[in-house]
Amino acid sequence: MYKELKRAWSELTAPGEMFEVQRIAVRGLSILGYIHAPASLRDVWLSSAQHADSDYLVYEDERISYGQAHARAAALAAALAERGVVPGDRVAIAMRNYPEWMIAFWAVTGMGAVAVGMNAWWVPREMHYALQDSAPRVLIADWERLQRFGEIREAFPGLGVIVVRPLGQVPAWAELWGALADGSGDFPECIIDADQDATIFYTSGTTGHPKGALLTHRSCVNNILNVVFATTVQMRALAYAAGEDPLTSAGGTPPRALVATPFFHVTANNCVAQVAPLVGGSLILMYKWDAAEALRLIERERPTTFGAVPMMTREILAHPDFSSRDTSSLLTIGGGGAAMHPDLVSRIPDVLPGARPSTGYGLTETSGIIAAVSLEFFMDRPRSVGPAMPTFELKCVDVDGHALPPYGIGELLVRGAPVIRGYLNQPEATAAVIVDGWLHTGDIAYLDEEGFIHLVDRAKDMVLRGGENIYCAEVESAIFHHDAVAECVVFAVRDERMGEEVGAAIHLKPGASLDASELRETCGRYIAAFKVPRYLWFMEEPLPRNASGKFVKRALQESLSVGDAQ
Repeated sequence: MYKELKRAWSELTAPGEMFEVQRIAVRGLSILGYIHAPASLRDVWLSSAQHADSDYLVYEDERISYGQAHARAAALAAALAERGVVPGDRVAIAMRNYPEWMIAFWAVTGMGAVAVGMNAWWVPREMHYALQDSAPRVLIADWERLQRFGEIREAFPGLGVIVVRPLGQVPAWAELWGALADGSGDFPECIIDADQDATIFYTSGTTGHPKGALLTHRSCVNNILNVVFATTVQMRALAYAAGEDPLTSAGGTPPRALVATPFFHVTANNCVAQVAPLVGGSLILMYKWDAAEALRLIERERPTTFGAVPMMTREILAHPDFSSRDTSSLLTIGGGGAAMHPDLVSRIPDVLPGARPSTGYGLTETSGIIAAVSLEFFMDRPRSVGPAMPTFELKCVDVDGHALPPYGIGELLVRGAPVIRGYLNQPEATAAVIVDGWLHTGDIAYLDEEGFIHLVDRAKDMVLRGGENIYCAEVESAIFHHDAVAECVVFAVRDERMGEEVGAAIHLKPGASLDASELRETCGRYIAAFKVPRYLWFMEEPLPRNASGKFVKRALQESLSVGDAQ
């Protein structure tokens, strides 16, 4: 099977083939990239006009075809241009996964502007930081996000605001989406350089503030082809292993994806939503995660793939409605954002005979996937995240930066076209993470003899909760806003449903008193609800430290019992 994988890999990346790779010069570096990648996201979107009559976005009882989405995106782009938005300007998008999210995304990136993805869970304070940091010309928000923005609007008097799906009286300072996107107009003519910014996604910061990752058109379109390649190469390899002709055995039906994770992350946006227009695929959207609703949509809409964090997959399989719903349309189920436990990998083909598990490993800083694995390859190596895609060079290095041989455990470094340009307004953070083009992933891993990546641990101090990166320093900063706190340490607590939850050990100032509900209320004023610690331990003695004065976090993690938490 792995001999066939190498054969398929070699064929698909051969000179003249769609996935041919060459070295290209980017920002003074020689890196790997696809020769035949689209020039920009604008080109990706415009190419999908050929699917005009096909479903593009499905939300509740709404169906929006590619033709309708093109008309709305073009009208919105024209309206933004009339309001002074030019290539290089930024437009922030803050909303749930409504159809308007992706229409706004294509309108903004298609006119050469930069789409800023705002985390829909942010409280006003977090929203304020990102708006101040990214300085957009326009904010496109749904009703709930509009209310939050209203609390901080005085700080942004010149910011244009467009409201989506209003639920009440629209303030005079906001315009209605329908008045713009339902109009007429053409995409403004523009020339987009492959290395100019396409979008900014915020990733939690180790210093207490999120960092705006600068994804370029080149990084995004190379990721799109990586996602397509990952599926194509493994299907071709399995066809060879079965003695079949891959060209005649390959299916020709455009994929239909049930999308359950937010568009302000690369998991859903770059690895699902950006791929769909290239292949004429459909996106089935959910208002919020609910396993029963997901099963209803799978039966009604017949998706071929369900991409989500493993917690969602586990909840679907365990739901009482699972056996009574028709899930036979699913060909792959899995996703990224968190590691899929081996027991889930083996269980999927048992309960869904026509489907196979899949997973991807990547970062915001790589515009999507670094590696991906599915089908029988994942079932054979359930503890792996697959081989790195063709646009990446990679190595595991020891503490001195020396490359390690196969099975040598060290930090994983990657270099290639999908790596971001850097962090917005943070040159020092950029220089620390990207060195000579090599991105320090912060993940500890090893490579096996076939080049499959096996993740061992994370060097970064963070909690991975249901696909959301939560940096411990950010939570600690929120906790310290309460005057009663003298010391605190935040760490990950294993959780069967979410993968990890946020835990915090706290020592109070002499004579101070504080209970769990009051502390959580304080945290909720500074960080989104999903970051607020679920587990709290109030320690009578000062928190343990090592000889250098640092808290011994791992010892705390191992010594504290969930049953004793508040």
